Order: sequence, then C-alpha cells, then structure tokens
Amino acid sequence: MKDQNCGYCVGGEPLAKFGIKICDLDVSQLILFKEQSHPGRCIVAYKDHVSEIVDISEEERNRFFADVAKAARAIHKAFQPDKVNYGAYGDTGCHLHMHLVPKYKDEFEWGGVFRMNPDKKYLTDAEYAEMIEKIKACL
Repeated sequence: MKDQNCGYCVGGEPLAKFGIKICDLDVSQLILFKEQSHPGRCIVAYKDHVSEIVDISEEERNRFFADVAKAARAIHKAFQPDKVNYGAYGDTGCHLHMHLVPKYKDEFEWGGVFRMNPDKKYLTDAEYAEMIEKIKACL
C-alpha cells in the first residue's frame, strides 16, 4: 500500500525535501537525512504506508527492527558515535519510520533530546555521496 502524498512512498521531490535514499533493506528503505548536524543521521522507513507498529504482523515488526539494527550497526561502524538515539514519530507524516540519530560527546545536543530538524548543517552533493558510500560499505 502506497500513499501518493508521502515522500517515503513515492520518493522523488517529496523525499528530496528532507532525505536521500541510500538503499532498500529487507522490509524497509534506508534514507540519509539531509540535515547533518548529527553526522550519519538516517531514517529507516517501512516498505508500506502504515501508521503504527501495531499495524504490522509480529514477523514484519521483527524484520523491521532487524533493519533498524542493521542500519545502526552501519552508522556505528562508519561514524563511531558515542550513542545512537532512536525516534519514532509521525504526527504529520503517518508512515512508520524511525530516526537514527548519532550523538557525539561534547558536540551538538549531547545530553539533550535531538531536534527534528535543527536546519543548521547541509552538505554538498559530493559530501552526501561520500557519506552514503561510507554507510553502504558498512552494511
């Protein structure tokens, strides 16, 4: 099931407003969040347009969380954060997804809750491509 108004479902311009698709995982897609105040920040978005974790079977939920863990391992390996925070929101974009937010001691927002989009740090296309390749190499 897809929603034609959802960036996770349709990709293209709606997705490009906030992210760049890295690759497909087992039951989700891995997306690089364009705002990179937290180097390596990604989103794992479920393959179908469902709103809640309770809207999928236990098997699908386990596969989704396995995708989240796989992405988190790649982020840890590629960027060596001190911690990865996980956020599952969706008040406005009701598509099951999880934000993976690497946190680094003595850097931006350490010890506090991350802002959804601090709108502080964007990269060049070449820097995004380099980051994506680094993540892919660690998957």
